[in-house]
Amino acid sequence: MKALVYHGPGRKSWDEVPDPVIQKPSDIIVKIDTTTICGTDLHILKGDVPAVTEGRILGHEGVGTITEVGDAISTLKVGDRVILSCVSACGRCDYCRKGVYSHCRADEGSPGIGWIFGHLIDGTQAEYVRVPFAETSVHKIPEGVSDAEGVLLSDILPTGHEIGVQYGQVKPGDVVAVIGAGPVGLAAILTAGLYGPSRVIAIDLDANRVEEAKKFGATDGVVNSDPDWKEQVLAMTDGLGVDVAIEAVGIPQTFSDCLAITRPAGVVANVGVHGTGVNLPLDTLWISNIKMTMGLVNTNTTDTLLKMVASKKLDATPFVSHTFKLDDILEAYDVFSRAAETKALKVMLTS
Repeated sequence: MKALVYHGPGRKSWDEVPDPVIQKPSDIIVKIDTTTICGTDLHILKGDVPAVTEGRILGHEGVGTITEVGDAISTLKVGDRVILSCVSACGRCDYCRKGVYSHCRADEGSPGIGWIFGHLIDGTQAEYVRVPFAETSVHKIPEGVSDAEGVLLSDILPTGHEIGVQYGQVKPGDVVAVIGAGPVGLAAILTAGLYGPSRVIAIDLDANRVEEAKKFGATDGVVNSDPDWKEQVLAMTDGLGVDVAIEAVGIPQTFSDCLAITRPAGVVANVGVHGTGVNLPLDTLWISNIKMTMGLVNTNTTDTLLKMVASKKLDATPFVSHTFKLDDILEAYDVFSRAAETKALKVMLTS
């Protein structure tokens, strides 16, 4: 089969590789019908995730059709269309029993992490993929949910919802700012609307993405290349700052920007994947009473979000900006990596 293979920082190629095979009774093999590229993949290619070794097939999002099942599988069958969760969960370890699937302690790859696709085992940017712990790591796709909608439920919708909105403790009447109006930031904006905030402010260097954010529920937009962008935000909040600031980029500057616009007793929810350390000014921050949260998505709200997408309570269709054939994945990476120029949001790859 063909797959997108990582060959070290800055190097990738669309290679011929061996087909995956069932290794354990709880495995399934899935033919990828639709996959996509995540900002985390770009972080990997920059060398920000050293656990990803040369030769790894990238990708952790996908929708596909089951072609083979292991002997222990009883609730899935060949021909089922499924969403592959970006976090794999054995369902039996102590963390899984608590619903903290992001730290599943099963024996795939390195114990203690649930994100293994395209990280510790081969991922979904391929024609076929082996899925471990299949019965607790995939979701059957109901009628009326498209492949493109399903792929968004692999990662960005639950990530924006859980790590941005839920960890940020968004509640009715809050003023929420999301710094970074890329796909995950837009997912946070979309799902924040479920909790009744009074304002949702989209903040990004790209004026186009700020405007796009209004399609996802942003009530206001600020371009943070403007010299007075912080003053613009404070003017919307009686000078106090926002109740919740969601960081959806993953660089020190945007994390610092979140701290600068959060009111006393507010919350900063970090969603971005950071490749370098961030200075934490505790000497001035300790007196502010703010909370800071961060984490890897657990995907424990995927079923709920799937129902909302299926019933059209959440409209996920505006996320898709470009569609390519899977064989054109190198072109898709180029388009996605130049999002400010190409206006790319989510780039779909279909078989």
